[in-house]
Amino acid sequence: MLTGFFQGLADLIYPKTCAACKKRLSDKSCVAGLICRECWGKIKRNLPPFCFRCGRHLEARNFSKNICPDCVKKALHFDRAFSPCRYEGVAKALIHELKYKNKDYLAEALSSLMIEFIREYRLPMDYLDFIVPVPLHKTRLREREFNQAEVLSKYIAAEFKKDLLPGALNRLRLTRTQTELAHHERFLNVKGSFSAAKGTEIKGKNILLIDDVLTTGATSSEAAYALKDAGAGVVFVLTLAN
Repeated sequence: MLTGFFQGLADLIYPKTCAACKKRLSDKSCVAGLICRECWGKIKRNLPPFCFRCGRHLEARNFSKNICPDCVKKALHFDRAFSPCRYEGVAKALIHELKYKNKDYLAEALSSLMIEFIREYRLPMDYLDFIVPVPLHKTRLREREFNQAEVLSKYIAAEFKKDLLPGALNRLRLTRTQTELAHHERFLNVKGSFSAAKGTEIKGKNILLIDDVLTTGATSSEAAYALKDAGAGVVFVLTLAN
């Protein structure tokens, strides 16, 4: 009884609010005790048909080509990318809360969207050997205190019983934040910024590379290049949003 009393008192003083809209939550109207059902329902899903490179929804005029106009112009080093959500609205707000406001506890709910997508679209998890999160530079990791890609990866690896290799990649230098840069500058910004860690046995192995967001694909492409340069086979990318 005392536990319930103190919990009720804590809720009165510090009421739970939705991580997206900040409205007060009740136990019956939220997802994972963190996000109101209204906001959860507003998350815009990335729907097929998908570009066979970046994984974004293809507009009708590009159906016959199976590739979006942006990817036609790029040399991307990963084999395919996938994302369950569009990087806008509620999804964008929740990713910002996770990434920039130290709310790592959102990762379980958000990773469930990625897991659901894997099952719905039958991503070939049996074909993949390892899951590798895109690393942060050590300076950025100190600032944020955790790597959001690694936290998301842990839930996915556990769900599909895959080995997680958080140390497979090194971030060699501190780059400017990609959001500050123009489209073409992003590829130059991250060029040569990753290397495979010594002693990591990825030669001939197929990898699922995890990150939070894919925009231009520059970061994921450069990370995939480092993995393939070390002998990895197929490298797929899965991000929460694109």
